[in-house]
Amino acid sequence: MTELQRQHALLELLEQQGSVTVAEIVQNFGISPATARRDITKLDTLGKLKKVRNGAFPSEENKNADWSPLTIREASNYDEKAGIAKQAAKICKSGDSIVINCGSTAFMLGQEICGKSVQVITNYFPLLNYLIEQNHENLVVLGGQYYKERSLFLTTEQKTDAFYAGHYMFTSGSGLSEEGLFKVDLLSAMVEQKMLDHVNKVVALVDSSKVGQRIGTLFSPAEKLDIVITGKDADPEIVSALREKGVEVLLV
Repeated sequence: MTELQRQHALLELLEQQGSVTVAEIVQNFGISPATARRDITKLDTLGKLKKVRNGAFPSEENKNADWSPLTIREASNYDEKAGIAKQAAKICKSGDSIVINCGSTAFMLGQEICGKSVQVITNYFPLLNYLIEQNHENLVVLGGQYYKERSLFLTTEQKTDAFYAGHYMFTSGSGLSEEGLFKVDLLSAMVEQKMLDHVNKVVALVDSSKVGQRIGTLFSPAEKLDIVITGKDADPEIVSALREKGVEVLLV
């Protein structure tokens, strides 16, 4: 990973968590504390984040790009993500059981599924809260410790996830290449990888701006992805390479 790629991944991690420490950067990217601090300082100088003692917070400019369930339309690439969510919802049939992971596109998929005869399995608190408030009848909550900065319930215990199974798992990432799907948050990626053993098909929901990016850690090789849903502006060479590997790519 180049310095530029690492710094981009750092900003992705910061966007997901809302804050980041030097220790987390060291753990996620396998670099020294000195290098982590240099990255923070450089990004602070560029106005990409706000440097604080032993870590960083989003800059005021980047805070405005954050979203919540009440401001979902302010999410980056909203229109494309909304189209991806609608296409993903079409895959789900009455009686299906699906795993939905975190992110704005995942939340929009939950909005599309809400009220339908589909069981939703998730550990993503904003989506859980939304589905409960909307009286979605079939909801499975994955347990574990609640991590406020990630808005997720996470556990590394194997036995806690053995009771569920799903027809599909819908997940996203920081990048998608011909190699596969990448993620920057190692802890949530590790938990999600355990879920792969409990679903029939893995569906990656990735907006076109992330196609061609290799940012973070390889979460799933392309050969283990069943379906990719992305925007029509996605890099055609990557789309072609994925299809050659047997991945069904749907463009919206």
